[in-house]
This record gives sequence, structure tokens and C-alpha cells, in this order.
Amino acid sequence: MTRVPARSLAAKLLDWYGAHHRDLPWRRTRDPYRIWVSEIMLQQTRAEAAIPYYQRFLDRFPSVAALAAASAEEVLASWSGLGYYSRARNMHQAARVMDGVFPRSYQAIRDLPGVGDYTAAAIASIAFGLPYAVLDGNVMRVVARLTNDAADIGASRTRARFRAIAQHHLDGLDRRRAGAFNQAMMELGATVCLPRSPRCGICPLAEMCAARRAGRQAQLPVKLPATAPVKIAMEVAIIERRGRLLLWQRDADARRLGGFWELPSPEQLPELGALPAIGTFRHTITHHRYQVTVRSGSLARQARVARPLRWVPIETLPSLPLSTTARKALRLGQKTEVRRRSPQEPF
Repeated sequence: MTRVPARSLAAKLLDWYGAHHRDLPWRRTRDPYRIWVSEIMLQQTRAEAAIPYYQRFLDRFPSVAALAAASAEEVLASWSGLGYYSRARNMHQAARVMDGVFPRSYQAIRDLPGVGDYTAAAIASIAFGLPYAVLDGNVMRVVARLTNDAADIGASRTRARFRAIAQHHLDGLDRRRAGAFNQAMMELGATVCLPRSPRCGICPLAEMCAARRAGRQAQLPVKLPATAPVKIAMEVAIIERRGRLLLWQRDADARRLGGFWELPSPEQLPELGALPAIGTFRHTITHHRYQVTVRSGSLARQARVARPLRWVPIETLPSLPLSTTARKALRLGQKTEVRRRSPQEPF
């Protein structure tokens, strides 16, 4: 493993970042609340995909106090579509313990529900200039290649060593530049030091990269094989009656998607028999690959439905936390209806 001089690396990286970084909305603020929202969203979501959710979320909850005052259902509805909903629940819980004031120390930020070492370091450095190095997947990839380190990045000792290396480079800077350095490291990994095809020809640190000199940049970092995907077939039914849609709600304390609304499965409606399929779509959650068949039908006006099924006015759907599979199914249903009514018009 090769060490790189701290000052020369940091200077080159910051010059590059100043000239080439993406203009992302959370980079235009030092407000810790807004930075926190962005960092939580970016934990499992690409930056480009997160932008519209970020803007809508802040329009709805412009401050810690506004988020704390909201109901859990309102927060989940605003988060709907981003997935990994424990992030939203933790944010809501954290807002309620802040008492309207965002904490200013690294440890106080780290103690918030849903905040780990990376998120605490990102907020502390960007919002308050505190000298804590971040370590996410992008930074680990940059460090592994700079040092030509072939250790498994899934190992805790490797992550600790890589964090110490990143901290070494940050420590040589004025603390006011700590946030810029952290963002520069992440930006380099996200846009140049890519996982499969690193763009070494435009990398500001190419001359310092030990893996590039050894011709190993495409082989690093080393990580354990991914979990084999699990394929699952499922079916949902779109049942409408007089401006209402048949749905059911998960228990608030359910381990997954607690409090979210779902479309029923055909098995919940045995009296309808075999419903016609109107289409299929795919949906992925971690290593689970769902193939979802969407069916449609109607119930007689006098037919009753049993709990947990409920008739929900269609006009209220935008304010409800609908699961992503339910949203995808309903969009597919809308496309099918448009095609049925206007067969000559492309959707």
C-alpha cells in the first residue's frame, strides 16, 4: 500500500472540484437541516433521482420544526417512491427529539436516529466545517485505487484503515475546507473514479494513483460477491367502484413498509374468480427481484369487502403513503385505460 502526500492530493482535488463539480441543490446551502435531508436521501438513491424528491420534501417540510409537527403518514406520503422507508421514519423521529434546533457537534449529530458515521461526518463538515472525513462507497473506491490496496472493503478493519487515510488528507487543510474536501472525494468517485470503467484520462489524481501505475485500477476495490438474486412472482388487483379504489393498509409497526397502503392480491378476492391481466412490471428490493402481474376487475355494487380491505376515494391517493408496487401498478393501469379508449394514439 502506497501513501500519498496529503497537501498535494488535497490541493489538486479541491482545484478540480471547484472547476468540475455538479451543480446539485444541496450544494448551494450550509443549512444543516437541508444537508441532512439530502444525505439521508442519497444513502440509497442516485443524486439525479433524488433531486425532485428533495425539492418536494423541503417544500412540504421546510424546517426541523415543520417535519417534527407532521404526522407519520404525511412524512411517509412525501417519501413514497424513494424506498427504504425506515429512513423517513428515523428522520421524523430525529426531528421530534431536536426540539426545533439542529445539533452542531459531531457526536450529537451521530446520536440522532438513523445517522451513522458517514452521515454525521458529512453534515458536520459541510454545515459546520468540522474536520471529520467521510467514508462511503465512492470514497472507499478512490482510496483503494490511490493506495493500490486489495483488501476486502467489506471488512471493518479495511474501512477503519481507509477512513484513517481519508482523515490524514483532510487534516492538512484549513477546517473551513473540510466540507469541500469531503464532497470532492465523493464527487471524484461518483463521476470519474467509476466502478467498472474508471476515467483515468481526466482524473486529477491520476499521477498519484498507485493502482493505475500497477495497471490494477479496474480490479479494485475488492469486495465479497453480491448476494444471489431471489426471483419472486406476485400479483395485484386494481378494483374500482364509483370513484373509489380497493386497498389495504399494513400495520404501522410492520417490519417492512409499516403504515403503507397496498393493492389487494387476487387471493384476497376469491369471489371474482380469474381476473384478466392488464400487464406486468419488475420491481427490485435489495436482492429480491419481483415480477408483478397486474389484474383488473370490478365488484358488484352490493358486494361487501372484509377487513383489511377498504374502499378509498381515488382523489385522496396523492396524500396517502402508497407502496412503490402499488404506484407502479396504478400507472400501468392508467396507461392501459388510455390505450383502450384511444387505440390510435401512442401513450
